Amino acid sequence: MPSGSKPSTEVMCQVEGLRMSFDRRLIQANISFEVRRGEIFTIMGGSGCGKSTLLRHMIGLLKPSAGRIHFGGKDYWDCTPQEQDSIRRRFGVLFQGSALFSAMTLFENVALPLQLYTEANAVETRALVRYKLGLVGLRGYEEFYPSEISGGMRKRAGLARALALDPEMLFLDEPSAGLDPISSRRLDDLILQLRDGTGASIVVVSHELASLFAIGDNGIFLDADSKRPIAHGSPKEMLAHCDHPTVQAFLRREPVKDAGTHDTVVREEP
Repeated sequence: MPSGSKPSTEVMCQVEGLRMSFDRRLIQANISFEVRRGEIFTIMGGSGCGKSTLLRHMIGLLKPSAGRIHFGGKDYWDCTPQEQDSIRRRFGVLFQGSALFSAMTLFENVALPLQLYTEANAVETRALVRYKLGLVGLRGYEEFYPSEISGGMRKRAGLARALALDPEMLFLDEPSAGLDPISSRRLDDLILQLRDGTGASIVVVSHELASLFAIGDNGIFLDADSKRPIAHGSPKEMLAHCDHPTVQAFLRREPVKDAGTHDTVVREEP
């Protein structure tokens, strides 16, 4: 593992035989894996393979064509709307563009989940928001608007909002996208610190190799051509032990030769 902490054996999320499709167009099929408490689970693969789509299925935004997604032993899509809402409250989500409300200050953005889902009064809310912003290094920026801070700071502010309700699971969609290398490294370090400090399970969609190798404890590799997972394990394990040419090409940032034509086909994110 990238740090000294070890994931437990407790399964927080179990995906079984998941099939994702839109209007008869297959995205991915036969997806099965487990995410354990305290684990950073990475979803990898080339452009268009369905990484973000898988994350949206996991957080209940999209219903699978087939298969099951279990949280705490319960299949999410067999639950009542009330049970589904209870499960979702255990999640924190950082979308690729941070999804902060531009007309709201950072304080108001982070306070929103507390106001919607808790009975915290104004004093308690202010203390909690300051604490969450402090966790991501943004104390003192409460009254700033998203347009007044850098892209890396907006990512951290979005992460603070994702942490507002003390989630058991964090879902991060391309958290390093658009960041310079130094900001990306700082965000990686922050993700590790949050995992170690809170014990939360973290699911990360990413194509940033430095981040994948730095934080990934376990993961799955989705193939855009076969529309199936073709590797499981941490990015380092895949690099060392997986002999699939697509996986090796992706993790080494190298072209892969097409077996039929011998033309060079680059399989990596832009």
